[in-house]
Amino acid sequence: MPRSDKQKLKLMYLIKLFEERTDVSHGLSMTDIIEALSEEGITAERKSIYADISALNEFGFDIVKDKEGQACVYKLVERDFEIAELKLLVDAVQSSKFITESKSNKLIKKIEGLASNNEAKSLHRQVYVANRIKTTNESVYYNVDDIQKAISENHKVSFQYFQWNPNKEKELRHNGMRYEISPWALTWDDENYYMVGYDSKERKIKHYRVDKMLKIEIMADSKREGKALFKDMDMAVYSKKIFGMFGGVEETVVLECKNGISGVIIDRFGTEVDIIKRATDSFTVRVNVQISPQFLGWVFSLGENIKIISPDSVIERMRDEITRIKEIYN
Repeated sequence: MPRSDKQKLKLMYLIKLFEERTDVSHGLSMTDIIEALSEEGITAERKSIYADISALNEFGFDIVKDKEGQACVYKLVERDFEIAELKLLVDAVQSSKFITESKSNKLIKKIEGLASNNEAKSLHRQVYVANRIKTTNESVYYNVDDIQKAISENHKVSFQYFQWNPNKEKELRHNGMRYEISPWALTWDDENYYMVGYDSKERKIKHYRVDKMLKIEIMADSKREGKALFKDMDMAVYSKKIFGMFGGVEETVVLECKNGISGVIIDRFGTEVDIIKRATDSFTVRVNVQISPQFLGWVFSLGENIKIISPDSVIERMRDEITRIKEIYN
């Protein structure tokens, strides 16, 4: 690009310079700025740079004049994201099981680009992606995109679904048969991403791990079904009723709990759960849940700290489950 053409881009290069090389703790002197622009083939005088900085501040950038020792420096002190917020994003990406290792590294690199070069170094020290449990399905990004598109355009999706066999090989469910589902929501549970949809054949809501879905196709000639079931559904409320995304018949269950697990109950069902104190060391809660082996396993895992006291049908299911487990170990 000719020098004269680059001159027209001076403001853009200034923004890039402030974003990459300055932050609250690091600034650039006027000499540094002039030299950096010169390296890009742009000539600039102090007076014009003062005017440019003033224009950038008027536009919304927060570039301040400060002292570093005896030197007078200029720095960009406010950004769209604070460094603590970027660290949270990095933590979320590196701990997400449904994002592959290579995609995680690429995403984190982009997040680092939202910080200055110096701040990016501190972010990079927080990165521990290798050896984490990660999906191997590189198409997850595109799966999410296709599902979102199908939801917005009111179409069904078809796909294959796999499971792992003991040889650590992918094995297609139902001999590779294509599932045809009406997608209504994407939700996060137990570190995994799920598509919540309606199965017209079985006339019920089902959940599918996004990272286990293969060869997704949007069925442009098929409109979604099951609207009545999802019309007034609050996914936040719905997610409290299911355990491990395994569905079942919904029941109102009363649980007797020791005071020591009140935090566990609130973490699971939220602060709005109705807690009724029974004695000095226990309380009861009434919750709506979908009864599944996963729910019973959750209750079992809390041992003597929790007990199902109604309805009788759920108590009986718990007894049957205990007997089944007991027989396995006998």
